[in-house]
Amino acid sequence: MTEFERVKYETVKFMRGKYKLDEVGNGKDQVKFKQGAKTIVTIDIREDKYTFLIIFGRAEREKFEAIREEFSQYIKDHYDNTKTYHDGKWMFIDVATLAELEVIKKLILIKKNPNRKPFPKGNALYGKCGHRCDLCVHYTGITEEFREMLIPHLNAVYGGSVWDMRCTGCDTPNCHCCCDGNELCESLKCLLTKQFSACSDCINYPCEKATVGYRSLEPRNISADDVTWAILPYVPFQYGN
Repeated sequence: MTEFERVKYETVKFMRGKYKLDEVGNGKDQVKFKQGAKTIVTIDIREDKYTFLIIFGRAEREKFEAIREEFSQYIKDHYDNTKTYHDGKWMFIDVATLAELEVIKKLILIKKNPNRKPFPKGNALYGKCGHRCDLCVHYTGITEEFREMLIPHLNAVYGGSVWDMRCTGCDTPNCHCCCDGNELCESLKCLLTKQFSACSDCINYPCEKATVGYRSLEPRNISADDVTWAILPYVPFQYGN
């Protein structure tokens, strides 16, 4: 990965892993993360950077002032020089490096505390790639009622598809990849080649071969529940959930 590719990955990992928010895109080059009518952060998508817009109202400005010495001089100057409108201080900040993203994360945490509740772990079943098999539409161990709940969210993210393949999980007799006539999935092919027992043993994890969950930030509409049920089960260790 280039550094900006890493920035893109870490941005969705942070925003989807820490927050349960709707993603509202303009269909062109911008996505807003919203809770109801309130916008938490807006991201303009560029070829070589993201431009974050964070608006600090009075309460957020007071929080920032209390810890302003924790920020670089650049951020303090940017904050001081940004005009305050009737609805708050509008800060546009370009991000192309991981260091810049870490600063943005701190500002977003001032704007809103994380609100995503982690999945229950009591009956968690993980695939070799880090997916949650017990939350997967293909897993034989879930109820049909749960499966029917998942499908509209999957269709919203991945488009209409057929979800009738069934699997009992990695290293089980009826694992889909191990049944006669079926090919190994990309992650198992890679594991076989590298002779690892799990994808997380590899220095390159997470990679595109290991995870199939939607990991892009695009100017489209995705609900908070779509993220919960159609994205998080299929990304590396559910972005911490």
